[in-house]
Amino acid sequence: MLRFSGRGETDVGRVREANEDSGFLGPYVALVADGVGGAAAGEVASATVAYVVSAIARLRRDQDPATVLADAIEAARESLQVGIDADLQRAGMATTLTVLATDGRSVALGHLGDSRGYLFRHGGLQQITTDHTYVQQMVEGGQLTPDAARHHPWRNVVLRSLHGGPLEVGQEPDILTLDLVPGDRVLLCSDGLTDLVEDRRISEALHVPDAGAAAGRLVAAALDAGGTDNVTCLVIDVVDGPPVVGDGQLLGAVGDVVNIVDPAAVRAP
Repeated sequence: MLRFSGRGETDVGRVREANEDSGFLGPYVALVADGVGGAAAGEVASATVAYVVSAIARLRRDQDPATVLADAIEAARESLQVGIDADLQRAGMATTLTVLATDGRSVALGHLGDSRGYLFRHGGLQQITTDHTYVQQMVEGGQLTPDAARHHPWRNVVLRSLHGGPLEVGQEPDILTLDLVPGDRVLLCSDGLTDLVEDRRISEALHVPDAGAAAGRLVAAALDAGGTDNVTCLVIDVVDGPPVVGDGQLLGAVGDVVNIVDPAAVRAP
């Protein structure tokens, strides 16, 4: 049976006053959510989405993971709207989301925004998400090279995120099934890492056998490069083994229940 093993690390960075990133890493679901910069209550958005999506995925872990993620993302959107209705100062709050879920047989990926997922297999690194950003759109249109995109002043303009309003056509999450096998390693991270640390250095860190040490090395690399944003890294090893019971690791804003709009919104059937 497929499941996840690993460790995550997060840091507020050297510039921000608070951590608006949220992360969760459990045996059957793992995610990173990054409150969209400049929007109201980014920490509430990321924490609420992280809580709702991880809780639903855990409760429905025996079901098709792609379907579960689609339902969980919609439930998270509804929770954000509830939070906005309760406090209009939160209007505009939004978050990125990159999430893995497995039922023990297959693995699904859900993605909105510019947090990233990478597959590290046999020593090679491959990005498995597509940034939903203005500069990535320019790269795909041939107007910008990938190297130039790394330094473009608009590189953090996000075109898709999870927010309280209805998701319009073209704004839906990417949801796909991944062909992962035991021995694969996946990195989920916020842009506090990828804006500052090149893929070469990410790959070097992921060679470290211990997942916790690898995650720590990645966060340290972002801090050494300036730490201009919150940074969150989850290093996840895909393993084959018997079912396990575990609550999982909470990271960042989701670790404070005050940031979650309605913890009672997700209930066991």
